[in-house]
Amino acid sequence: MDRSKLVAIVTGALALAVSVGYLLLVQLLDFRQDFQPAPIEDPAPKTPPG
Repeated sequence: MDRSKLVAIVTGALALAVSVGYLLLVQLLDFRQDFQPAPIEDPAPKTPPG
């Protein structure tokens, strides 16, 4: 087998492993809890000038 072909196969396998791992991680985090939007609040408290 040619070296460049072996490098291409290993790189493709690594890319697939990383992508499947990422998808599994996202599914695990999504299953763990319901994502809720952040509460809408005033970003800075109102203080009198002075």
